[in-house]
Amino acid sequence: MSLKVRWNWWRNRRIKHPPDDIHRAGEIAEMRLCKLSRAAGKDNGWQIYESVRIPDPEGGRREIDMVVIGGNTMLVVEQKHWAGSFVIDEQHHFIQNRNNGTQHNHDGVADRIARKSRILTSLHDERPFSSDQESVGALEVRVIVAMTHQRLEWPEIPTNLAAEMVDEAGFIKILESTNPGEMNPKLVETLEGFNTWDEVHLHGGLMLKGDVYSLGLGEKLRSWFEQRKHGVTASAEHQRSILSLLSNNPSQVQLKTGGKNIVAKIPYGMNLEMHVVGEKSPRKVDWAMITEINISKPPADWAKNI
Repeated sequence: MSLKVRWNWWRNRRIKHPPDDIHRAGEIAEMRLCKLSRAAGKDNGWQIYESVRIPDPEGGRREIDMVVIGGNTMLVVEQKHWAGSFVIDEQHHFIQNRNNGTQHNHDGVADRIARKSRILTSLHDERPFSSDQESVGALEVRVIVAMTHQRLEWPEIPTNLAAEMVDEAGFIKILESTNPGEMNPKLVETLEGFNTWDEVHLHGGLMLKGDVYSLGLGEKLRSWFEQRKHGVTASAEHQRSILSLLSNNPSQVQLKTGGKNIVAKIPYGMNLEMHVVGEKSPRKVDWAMITEINISKPPADWAKNI
């Protein structure tokens, strides 16, 4: 290996990628609401599912921030963590007025989550079930937009909006005060059939969220990855000292899935391939920059895009 290659490899291992503070704030707010919801809904038997991704009949996949199920009831939740104020116009577009003086039109927030709710309900009603369980009646669905920032000024809410509007305390009250009854196992089976986003963490704190298509670690691991039935976690260790310039194997990764562990060396030039949320095309991510990955389990066959 030439000195130039060693130098480039070493530099890539040392590059720090700082976190995206704007997106990170929203993710922290979502994690907070999910944590509070689990605590609030535990006694009444509510189950919480985060970042549920469903196939869209018109193509692609859509994310639902949170789905809460209990008994034969399903809460489909869109969370917004806005500060400042907002208005809802005649077309039910949500227009955010930020504290820095800027304004942003988020279009039909309530309409979008209501549509996702209809898609999710249809998938539940039409999918094949693994057991002949007795019907427990029609599914009760509530569509909710939760505005969770404490310093948000609210407008008058239209009576014909496609979703209920609640603040953080109001949403928690729903879970604490409502006992949905005995859990419908078919509903659990449905929610367990979906997957969520894959996460790739880089040195320095940046997290890439999207779909990992390939690990890029060779043919044997490619087949293993494609045939997996469970989620995959991985932790990569890299030597970054000046002395690691002389090492032929400065990086290795430990992969775990379904109770199995694999430890592999990471040669120079290995790239993971993924599609990052918000980007038009897939991209390659140098393993020299990766510290950790968390890949969701594959969705059930009925929950995949046709």
